[in-house]
Amino acid sequence: MASSYGGGGSMGPPMGSQPTPAAVVPATKVEVSVSCRSLLDKDVLSKSDPMCVLYMKSMGQENFHEVGRTEMLKNTLNPDFAKKFVLDYYFEELQKLQFKVYDVDSQNSSLDNQDYLGSMDCTLGEIVGSSGGRLDKPLQGVGRNAGNIIVRAEEVSSCNDMVIMQIEGHKLDKKDFFGKSDPFLVFSRRNDDGSTTVVHRTEVIKKNLNPKWRSFNIRAKVLCNGDYDRSIVIECYDYDRDGSSHDLIGASQTTLKELSTGSCQQFELINPKKKAKKSSYKNSGVLTVVQCKIEQEHTFLEFIKGGLQLNFTVAIDFTASNGDPRSPESLHYINSYQMNHYARALFAVGEIIQDYDSDKMFPALGFGARLPNGTVSHEFFLNGNPQNPYCAGISGVMDAYQRTLAAVQLYGPTNFAPVINHVAKFASAYRDGSHYFVLLILTDGVITDMPQTLQSIVSASSLPMSIIIVGIGNAEFDAMEQLDSDDRMLSCNGKFAERDIVQFVPFRDFVGGRYGSNLAVSQAYLAKEVLAEVPDQVTGYMRKNGIKPRPPPASEAEPRGSSAPMW
Repeated sequence: MASSYGGGGSMGPPMGSQPTPAAVVPATKVEVSVSCRSLLDKDVLSKSDPMCVLYMKSMGQENFHEVGRTEMLKNTLNPDFAKKFVLDYYFEELQKLQFKVYDVDSQNSSLDNQDYLGSMDCTLGEIVGSSGGRLDKPLQGVGRNAGNIIVRAEEVSSCNDMVIMQIEGHKLDKKDFFGKSDPFLVFSRRNDDGSTTVVHRTEVIKKNLNPKWRSFNIRAKVLCNGDYDRSIVIECYDYDRDGSSHDLIGASQTTLKELSTGSCQQFELINPKKKAKKSSYKNSGVLTVVQCKIEQEHTFLEFIKGGLQLNFTVAIDFTASNGDPRSPESLHYINSYQMNHYARALFAVGEIIQDYDSDKMFPALGFGARLPNGTVSHEFFLNGNPQNPYCAGISGVMDAYQRTLAAVQLYGPTNFAPVINHVAKFASAYRDGSHYFVLLILTDGVITDMPQTLQSIVSASSLPMSIIIVGIGNAEFDAMEQLDSDDRMLSCNGKFAERDIVQFVPFRDFVGGRYGSNLAVSQAYLAKEVLAEVPDQVTGYMRKNGIKPRPPPASEAEPRGSSAPMW
């Protein structure tokens, strides 16, 4: 795992002295939040649906690279994004940042399909050094009056507490003329200058004046930066489809210390306009704390040190839409001088994850091919041995992949459910926290068994399992974006997923472009992107099931566990 430390340069040692190691300078973690005001309206019948993308160029780097993206907010020209960017801040380095704002017009992750609303360039030091850590600048690049972007940086607390909270409302004001309100909550933390930073939004509950919102988890460092006495503002709004005119029902202010003193606490929702108009005004409803529990958040490394084994499985798409492997136009084309995109994605991700598997033996699956015996299979082992499907290391998986290409006929359709169910079957036998399963699916096309895939993912969300999907080629991957439910939990037949376990990334985003022509660099950033969510998914599973890290082995000679059987 990458360390959050950077090397500090120094002059060489005097002649004749013993060399000394360079100083190691610890990075300060800072959280960057983004808001915009008066954005351009690019939509004809509604307002823009903005999203912000952050790029960074550190010392010694030639190009900017993408750090991450906020959520998309519907129909608003004045967004306060809840998703933050956590960066390593080095006082002694020039860390250039570029914020680009887009109006999201397509579920496709490619920014070419979105409307550009403007950008702002600055340095991380410029934000940190601004008054109150708040930088307000106009957006550039689309002419005059493109609006302003407001970025704020705050040092991240080392607090590892997790807050599990559930709130319900009672007798909320009716805001809709023809029906009941559609309420949702917005949680914000109060800043030193009196402003607020949005940290969480609940789901909308339709036509209900006595709503009970779903329980949610939020880190204390996100909610209040680990300061239990810091003011937290809870606002209740009536949802309006146009996005920019949600009606305030009322607001209340509290602290995490107050919230956590016990359940059944009640907070009055006060609407300032109503209070100013009526001397008899009491409130616009009441919020009740159903649950506010604080638990220590154990880290991913604590579980690894305690012997957790990561079991890595790869599933490769052998459908005909990839093209004839003998043709240079095929996504499966085997070139003696250069790996194809399937091989590059497999190598990039597998090279990192194999370090967390003690015996480095990996089962590799294929789907969508006609086998030599004439049957079409959506779940077959690449080494052709159902009794022992393991490949020795990533190099063994690569060898099996190339042998399979020569032995099978690319066919179809593109079904994901069989390989997901295959891994889920084994994950269900290891719910005790000793093993965690990561399935990497490499595919070129649109899923043909979407209902079955949704059902499989929702079922697997309760298991120690994560799914990484890498899209190969230039197809439209809108359906894949649907599976990567960063903003809302997947559901199937009325049942919601217990956790977000899917990460989707199109490989084309990492070929050339902002990563240049260096294949090693593009592969490294691909691996970083697709594996970034796995540690949180591991700790999320452990927390949800009350599993704590085991004590580290007494001796380095004491063996850790071995891979779970996968056949």
